[in-house]
Amino acid sequence: MGIEKIKNFFAKRGELNFQFVRPFQLFLKKEASSSLLLALATLIALIWANSPYSSTYHHFWETDLTIALGDIMISKSLRHWIDEGLMAVFFFIVGLEIKREILVGELASFRKALLPVAAAIGGMLVPALIYFSLNYGQPSAHGWGIPMATDIAFALGAIYVLGNRVPLGLRIFLSAFAIADDLGAVFVIALFYTKEIVVKYFLVSLLIVSCIAVLSFFQVRKTLFYAVLGIGLWLALLGTGLHATVAGIVIAMFIPARGRYDTDRFIQEVGYFLSEFQCPPEGCGHSILLNQRHLSVVQSIEMACHHVETPLQRLEHSLHPWVAFVVVPLFALANAGIVLEGMDVMHAVTSPLTLGIILGLLLGKPLGITFMSWLAVKSGLASLPKGVTWPHIIGASILGGIGFTMSMFIAGLSFERPEMLDYAKLGILIASFVAGVAGLITLYLFCNRFSKSRSTVH
Repeated sequence: MGIEKIKNFFAKRGELNFQFVRPFQLFLKKEASSSLLLALATLIALIWANSPYSSTYHHFWETDLTIALGDIMISKSLRHWIDEGLMAVFFFIVGLEIKREILVGELASFRKALLPVAAAIGGMLVPALIYFSLNYGQPSAHGWGIPMATDIAFALGAIYVLGNRVPLGLRIFLSAFAIADDLGAVFVIALFYTKEIVVKYFLVSLLIVSCIAVLSFFQVRKTLFYAVLGIGLWLALLGTGLHATVAGIVIAMFIPARGRYDTDRFIQEVGYFLSEFQCPPEGCGHSILLNQRHLSVVQSIEMACHHVETPLQRLEHSLHPWVAFVVVPLFALANAGIVLEGMDVMHAVTSPLTLGIILGLLLGKPLGITFMSWLAVKSGLASLPKGVTWPHIIGASILGGIGFTMSMFIAGLSFERPEMLDYAKLGILIASFVAGVAGLITLYLFCNRFSKSRSTVH
């Protein structure tokens, strides 16, 4: 009743303009915006690394930063702090996105999950096989995981450019298979890019994970506890030999996905609080500053909102902008700089390492994603999203070849030799750029033709 009173009040004044913030649309806008910043950071890194001040690029990112507490001391370069520290937050957000998709999103049921999961499997296996076949028996063979990943920010940023020409179902499909792709990449990193495991630190890690699991089981919603234990897990994983960023994924899986209130109780409480507003016919005006009762009501509504919102949603909403606009661009700035001076670019591009990445991303991704999607649909186990056709899937699968962030990350784990790492980065940059342009052109041409044919029919 209180809610209707507020609506009627605004309706009389002609100020009723309620707009809902739809989570996926907000997520898409953030990813699209961050892709521009990510591209800018990459361009700055390339210019800086090839400028007259190129020596300062690597010197700056190799500067040691030490954190000490008594006898405990961690000393790493700025690049390592970004790659192993800040990127743990990136993986935490990836973990939250994966958990949300599994619980209520496109991965929530077998039939809904099958299409993006099948696409992700095909988009991982075929590129890896292409790369491995070209590099078999060579030191570069260890980089087979590099062309397996899709960069969700760049891919969604590219598709966002086309606006309403692209059906919403295709955007959801692209984000779902990119998230499933990220989950696969995390498993690959944990299983195949771990050199050795130090047992004592591994046991400490298991103990901390057990504590986090207990908190989650008893639905402890204070995020501070998870943050403290998360830092402890990150420190323990540093000593195990596993990549410390895995801590982000592990913690995300235990973040509670239920609020303290259910929706019914929230509506009941907010309705009661709204009914406490007693306003004269001309309206309340700016009563919050003057009326203590109104202020108390607003604070009670704010508390009710906090209680109904799940910790998973709250953390994803608050941390995602920091990851999208700070962490990932910093990672690109620190890692995308390739010194082209002295490099035989033609030899680099035609080397098995670089060629394997380029063909894996540009050829393997579209083939794997499209074929496995087709197989899932033809088997009757899955269906295409509403408004999505096979040319749409082909265009999205080409965009799947944008493998920037995760591919760069795996490249850093694969190669210690600077020359091999630069070759890998060159392949990633070339393939990601071509995949972005080709995917956009494919979708643009088809969407234009599709919209014209539809208008002709009507």
